[in-house]
Amino acid sequence: MEGHLGEELIVIGVLFLIAYVLGRIGKLVGLPSIPIYMLVGLLASPHFHLFPLHIESGYVELIAVFGLLFLLFNLGLEFDQDEFFGNAGKLLLSGGSYVLLNMGVGFAFGFMVGWGTREALVIAGMTATSSSAIVTKLLIELRRLANAETPMILGVTVVEDIFIAIYLAIVSVVISGETDFWAVVLKLAIAFVFLIVMFSVARWGGRIVSRLVQTKDDELFTILIFALAVAFGGIGELLGVTDAIGAFLIGLALGATRYRARIEAFATPLRDVFGAFFFLNFGLALDPSTFGEVLVPVGVAILMTIVLNVVAGQFVAWLNGFGPQAGLNAAVILINRGEFALILATLAAAGGLDPRLTPFAGLYVLVMALVGPVFAVNSERIGALFRRKKKASATPHELDLERERAIALAEAAMAGEAASEPVAAEPEPEPEPLEETAPDIESALEREAKLAEQARLQSDALTAEEVRRGREVDPEY
Repeated sequence: MEGHLGEELIVIGVLFLIAYVLGRIGKLVGLPSIPIYMLVGLLASPHFHLFPLHIESGYVELIAVFGLLFLLFNLGLEFDQDEFFGNAGKLLLSGGSYVLLNMGVGFAFGFMVGWGTREALVIAGMTATSSSAIVTKLLIELRRLANAETPMILGVTVVEDIFIAIYLAIVSVVISGETDFWAVVLKLAIAFVFLIVMFSVARWGGRIVSRLVQTKDDELFTILIFALAVAFGGIGELLGVTDAIGAFLIGLALGATRYRARIEAFATPLRDVFGAFFFLNFGLALDPSTFGEVLVPVGVAILMTIVLNVVAGQFVAWLNGFGPQAGLNAAVILINRGEFALILATLAAAGGLDPRLTPFAGLYVLVMALVGPVFAVNSERIGALFRRKKKASATPHELDLERERAIALAEAAMAGEAASEPVAAEPEPEPEPLEETAPDIESALEREAKLAEQARLQSDALTAEEVRRGREVDPEY
C-alpha cells in the first residue's frame, strides 16, 4: 500500500506548501486562512486537472472528519463559562437578538430560494452565526481588545457557541429525514438530554474530570485528548446529534478542568492540521461549473448578511449603551462567516439534501471571508465618512441662521436705529476648573488584560512561547 502512495504524498505536501505560501501572503493583507485553504482545494479538484491527486475518497473523508471534530472540540474547549453564567441575562439579550434577527430573515430567505424546507433551515444556520475564529483573530490583529465594544462582541460569540450546540442537535434530526412524529420526538429528547448532561458536567464536574484526565506524560496526554474527541464524536453520531456536537460537548467538559490551558496547547496544533485538511477537502468537492446555479442566491445572501449585521450591530450597541461607531465596529467584525457554514453544508450533503447547498456555502464563505476583513480594517474610516456627511448636511442650516442674523442687523441699521448699540453677544461662561484626578491606569490595564486573555482563548494566534507558558504544570510532577 505504501509503495503506491508516494506520488499522492508528494502532491499533498505540495498543496500544503502552496497553502502555507498563500497563507503568508494573506497575512500581509489581513485575509483569514479559511478561504485560502478552500481555494487550494478547489485548484486541486479534478475540475481543474492541475494536480494528479487520486487518493481513495475514504482516506480523505476520514482525515476531514478529524478536522471537523477538532474544530468543534476546540470551540467547546474555548467556551467561556464564567463570562456566560456571570452575565447571562445581558449576553442572552444581546447575542440572542443578533442570532434571532439573522436566522429569522435567513430562514425566510431560504424559503424564497425554493430548495425545500430542510434546505431553508440549513441556509438559516449558515447566515445566522459568524466565524468565531475569524472574529477573535481580527480583534487581536486590529488591536481592538481595549475598545469599549469588544466585551459585547465576545459576548455575542459566546451566545453563538450555545446556539450552534442547540441548533446542530435539532438540524441533525431534521436532516435525517425521519417522518414519524414520535421517532422525531425521541431523537430530540435524546439529543437534549445529552446536551444537558454534558453542560452539567462542564458546570459542576470540573474537579472530577480533572482527576480523570491528569497524567504526567505529554505523549499520553495528547493521545488521551485525541481519543476523547474522536470517541465522543462517535457517541454523538450514535445518539443522533452528529459527531460534531459530541466533540463540542467533550471539549466543553474538558474546558472546565484545571488543565484547560494545557489541553488547549496540545489540541490547537491538531485542530490546525486537521482543520486545514477539512477546508481543503471542502474545496476539493467544489465544482466551479455549479457556481452559476447559485450566483444570484449567494449575491442576495451576501447583501442580506451585510445589511442585517449593520442593523443588528446598531441594535446590540444600543442595548449596551454604545454609540453608532461601536455598533459599526461590532457589525463589521461579526459579519465574517466561515467554518460553521461549511460544517452545515457537509452535514447537508451527507443527509442527501439539495446538492446546490455545497456550492452555495462554498461561494458564500469565500466571498464573506474576503469581504469581512476588508470592512473590519476600514470600519473607522466608514464611520468617519458618515459623520462627515452628517456634519456637512448640518452646515447649510447654520449658514442660513448666520445670514438671517446679518440681514436683521442690516435692516435695523437702515431703519435708523442707533448703530452704536450693537447687539451684545452673551458672555461665554467661564469653564469650570477641572478636578485634578489621575486616570485609573491600573483598572484600564486589568480590563485590557482580561479581554486579551478571553480573546486569546478563542484564537489560534498563539506564539510558541505563549503556548509554552500556557501549559499548566501537573501537580504530580
